[in-house]
Amino acid sequence: MSTHTFSHFTTTNSSGSKHNAGVIGMGFIGEVHIRAIRASGNNVHAVSAVTIEEAQVAAENSNVPNAMTAEALMADPTIDVVHICTPNVFHAELTEMAIRNGKHVICEKPLAISQSDALHLTNLAREAGVVATVPFIYRFYPSIREARAQIQASGVSPKLIHGYYLQDWLASIGTDNWRIDPALGGPSRAFGDIGVHWCDLIEFVTGHKIVRVNVQLLRIFETRGNNTAVSTEDGGTILFQTDKGAQGSLVLNQASAGRKNKLWFSIEGPEYSFVFDQEHPDALWRGGIDVNQTYMRATQGESAAANRYSFLPAGHPQGYQDCFNAFVADTYEAIDGHDIEGLPRFVDGLRATQLTEAVLQSAASQGWVDIK
Repeated sequence: MSTHTFSHFTTTNSSGSKHNAGVIGMGFIGEVHIRAIRASGNNVHAVSAVTIEEAQVAAENSNVPNAMTAEALMADPTIDVVHICTPNVFHAELTEMAIRNGKHVICEKPLAISQSDALHLTNLAREAGVVATVPFIYRFYPSIREARAQIQASGVSPKLIHGYYLQDWLASIGTDNWRIDPALGGPSRAFGDIGVHWCDLIEFVTGHKIVRVNVQLLRIFETRGNNTAVSTEDGGTILFQTDKGAQGSLVLNQASAGRKNKLWFSIEGPEYSFVFDQEHPDALWRGGIDVNQTYMRATQGESAAANRYSFLPAGHPQGYQDCFNAFVADTYEAIDGHDIEGLPRFVDGLRATQLTEAVLQSAASQGWVDIK
């Protein structure tokens, strides 16, 4: 059984007091951030929304003491950390404003909708000396850490990497959302929204980097909602090669009926195979020539890397919000000066924009594209 408890995810700053956070953007993901901040033992000091009236309603609903404009929140000297949870197109501007106001930043992905803006923000955060992270939270499943630890310990690289990320929240032609509009969501939807999560996991677990892609993008509906034209992809198929000689494929779709959040991968070689399914995250399957095994979270033999994030007894499932809580807690520990292994920082957000631009370029050219 895991020896960790919820107290592992409670942080204070050097003066012994809690950190104050401000959250900008109060949709679904803003509420997820608020729960994670509180789970880490820190304070949500203020929230901001599109209008001050919306911020006031959100503050009351979430029991937050202050509703502010984004500018006032950034300038508030009592706020240590800014969480940016707005539509994608505003990420770069708000992140730069936060950094220039001396705040630590957690910015939802994509860090920016262009690689050049993401590079600028990565450099700016480094120069300012602030902690700046991006919520690639699937890294925080203990099963993911277990797979990574076992692959590292083997000293042998996989040869085949494949999987899919499927959702159905856009399976109806009548469903519309700001993410569909490139003016708000950016030029890539399915890959920029969920494909980057899958690629981040693969690179994190295997230690490989994707260096070439060949992409076909899929648009199931040409119009949505009130006959609004659609220009971003619903899904696609991606072939790729890695810097360590592996081949792979990824199938994406946000309009697959019945698939709620099906992030699945298989990492394979002649010595081992690993399968992870985000909808059943407490189990990691390992294939071998003689024996196949299923590693259950929080059971005997769990690696130290997995055990750090395994805080409930076996059979008590940990899920998405638990991963988010762990990510936010680790970010706040980094703010307190701790060296946190595996924390996704702005450089990882920059990597996601690099992959996104390569995917779009390959789809447009209908050929292989090299990634530097």
